[in-house]
Amino acid sequence: MDRSPTAPPTHLLYLHGFRSSPQSFKARRVAAWMRAHRPAVHWWCPQLPPSPQEAMAQVACGIAGWPEGRMAVVGSSLGGFYATAVAERTGCPAVLLNPAVDPARDLAQYIGEQTAFHDPAERFYFRAEFVDELRALAVPAITRPGRYAAVICKGDEVLDWREMTGRYPGATIRLLEGGDHAISDFDEHLPFVLDFLKLT
Repeated sequence: MDRSPTAPPTHLLYLHGFRSSPQSFKARRVAAWMRAHRPAVHWWCPQLPPSPQEAMAQVACGIAGWPEGRMAVVGSSLGGFYATAVAERTGCPAVLLNPAVDPARDLAQYIGEQTAFHDPAERFYFRAEFVDELRALAVPAITRPGRYAAVICKGDEVLDWREMTGRYPGATIRLLEGGDHAISDFDEHLPFVLDFLKLT
């Protein structure tokens, strides 16, 4: 059945982007809202390892016992790419925030040592084989567009908004004229995310 969620999730997964963490501005904003307004909902925002294969294995293990009919996922940038894979596997609703469309192509230039955004002292190595792992995780096309919503900024300095919107035909898309990759005005768009997930 192709439709937006009809009941609020009892379990919510948030997947952060490349070089990011659960300390990201958007992750913390969603977490704070959930604590204040939906404390009964199981919230999980894991620190994802650099290896895409390991990241998805960690996520799969973490949500293995979740009710597929009452879970949802939110993903930002590379996390949006991962969230799409999760949604296709489970059939759950997904909200994507400036989602990466072809990270195998885009992250090939980042092979080598990287620093974490929220802790420059934390370093990790992005290995060449991780590009192949991203390629292996790619979803050919979304199959249930009614289950997807996205916040996409035309002003994104990292990803092309045309490519992002083209990746999710039929989805509920909030297309912003300006903005940036981080969605710095995320507070203004959080209600859109929550409304789609029937959390308000």
